[in-house]
Amino acid sequence: MEWQTDILGTDFESCGFEARGIDGVPRRATLVRHVPGSAQRPAVNGAVLFLHGWSDYFFNVALAEFWTQQGFRFYALDMHNHGRNLREDSTGGYVAHLDDYDAEIGTAIGMIRSGGAGNGEPEPLTLMGHSTGGLVAALWVSRHPGMVQFLVLNSPWLEMHGSSLVRRAAQLMVKPVARIRPLTVLRLPERGFYYRSISSSAEGEWALDEKYRPPLAFPLRAGWLSAVLSGHTRVARGLDIDIPILVLLSGASANGMIWRESMRHSDAVLDVNIMALRAMTLGRSVTLERVDGGLHDVFLSASPVRDDAYARLARWIRGFITDRGNTSATDAASDEGGQE
Repeated sequence: MEWQTDILGTDFESCGFEARGIDGVPRRATLVRHVPGSAQRPAVNGAVLFLHGWSDYFFNVALAEFWTQQGFRFYALDMHNHGRNLREDSTGGYVAHLDDYDAEIGTAIGMIRSGGAGNGEPEPLTLMGHSTGGLVAALWVSRHPGMVQFLVLNSPWLEMHGSSLVRRAAQLMVKPVARIRPLTVLRLPERGFYYRSISSSAEGEWALDEKYRPPLAFPLRAGWLSAVLSGHTRVARGLDIDIPILVLLSGASANGMIWRESMRHSDAVLDVNIMALRAMTLGRSVTLERVDGGLHDVFLSASPVRDDAYARLARWIRGFITDRGNTSATDAASDEGGQE
């Protein structure tokens, strides 16, 4: 495995690798790491691994810088059939079972731990996921207890719009097609409202590479939707995660087939009230933060709103991670921060 300068510039490196799942199929993923050239607070609080959403990739430099400034080593994983792994023959965004991500997540965590402090002590790891990546992260943690110590979810996709009844009806319709012809493209209405609100090529402020993050997302296939619905069912039954969890959501949703100005300061993808209810089924220690004016990715919102989101995240980090009793480490970080 060889690290090379990433598409995000000299402060980032990436490493492509293949991970073989329990089905024996090798899948290509890419791990990205933040390697700032300037002096930074020492990484005394462990590492963070970020999982992107569906039809997306890691591009948020500010998010990496935030975690680094908080005393973490920051990593992000472009999962298979996404982002940096896309090739001409890729089936963009497709996964037949959400468990198919297990091998690449496990491999990435192994790579992260191998690059740790090397003092013999296990390094605390925080897993962070956005949207579908949040669903994947929550399910992965529930199936691999003890592998990570903290979980942060940014607008996780934990349930379908409407209710569990909508999900069950969708499962009845999709499962037969997914079983026989999983790559069948479902002809559903396409909206680019969220992309319109974030991309600098539209009306947003973020530079997105359309090779990695298409405006109208990837084709929605039966096998993929069936996998997501199965994941939602598992969440609804309760995951019993026993580590601290932070869930960040917008304060409101704005759905519909016609563009509305409210979509500039609300979640135009998910029903945040349903997500808030489902968040309570994740585990025993769940902190829910509602960010007024937040977009679907609260850290891509307008500047004052994302400042609020980062402040809420920083407060949770202080409460659950940096004040967990590792006083010598946090004191060292504070001393170093005071010298900057």
